[in-house]
Amino acid sequence: MMDGLTATLVAHRFYVLGHSKIEIAADFGISRFKVARLIDSALERGLVRVEFAPPAPIDVRLSDELRSAYGLRQAFVLNRAASAGPRPQVRRQIGAFAAQLLSETVTEDDVLGLSWARSVNAMAAAVRRLPKCPIVQLCGVQAGMDMRDRSVETVRQVAEVSGGDAYPIYGPLVLPDRRTTEILRRQPGIAETFAQFPRLTKAVVSIGAWLPGESTVYDAVSPAEREAITTRGARAEVAARLFDGEGKPLSTGLAHHVLAIDTAELLKVPEVIALGYTAPKAEAIDAVLRSGLVSTLITDTPAAEGVLRLRGADKA
Repeated sequence: MMDGLTATLVAHRFYVLGHSKIEIAADFGISRFKVARLIDSALERGLVRVEFAPPAPIDVRLSDELRSAYGLRQAFVLNRAASAGPRPQVRRQIGAFAAQLLSETVTEDDVLGLSWARSVNAMAAAVRRLPKCPIVQLCGVQAGMDMRDRSVETVRQVAEVSGGDAYPIYGPLVLPDRRTTEILRRQPGIAETFAQFPRLTKAVVSIGAWLPGESTVYDAVSPAEREAITTRGARAEVAARLFDGEGKPLSTGLAHHVLAIDTAELLKVPEVIALGYTAPKAEAIDAVLRSGLVSTLITDTPAAEGVLRLRGADKA
């Protein structure tokens, strides 16, 4: 009984008053190891209940499981309720969370890159506060999409919030041939943006699956090229760069007619926040996580569960 009372007092000092274990040990005349055991005991016996109130609808357990499975710096999984809405609604939730994460982590020393994607555009629309830093577009935009989803003003929109310089790419994502791509890359405005790629410290990208409707690049290329790339084993796409099922970068003809950061430069960015969601993208997310490109993943429950099943099957 006395031990229970002591555990209660020790736990109150630790959790409520914020005293260190060393301070508590000195006050109670016991070792800090005894203090640690009493705190553990208070938790085990229900004398203390720890509750979390995340500022976003996050599944904390699933997030940590995903982070641990792939050795990520961070992973954030929208809880099942938040993941259950229609796709545009889930996209807005993913974008809003990414915007909040950027506002908490970006500093004035950063150079922030943004890939073109609907989820990244949703993030841009939700950003309310950023330190002053350069904002760099990582790839062109896909023509023929709804203007609300493909605005080339995404980078400028985020730069206006930040107050930093904007480096947009006013050009299509997929071009008809290598010569056209090389000509556009030499254009002063686009060349200036490409020159920023080695300076990137953070990037926000979207993970696309090499499937109909799951990658704007897949939908943009010709059926013959799409089939050839599929035969080569493509499973995922990030900023128009392709990865196979094991996370290895794929070199295909596509690389020569897209306006985008190249794979080697993308892999050198110190911190990459990837947005990938919905169950059909699970295999693609798994592939990109295997590549070592991603430090932080933001996803939803169906995708996270699918990814973890793939990871478990791989280890079985």
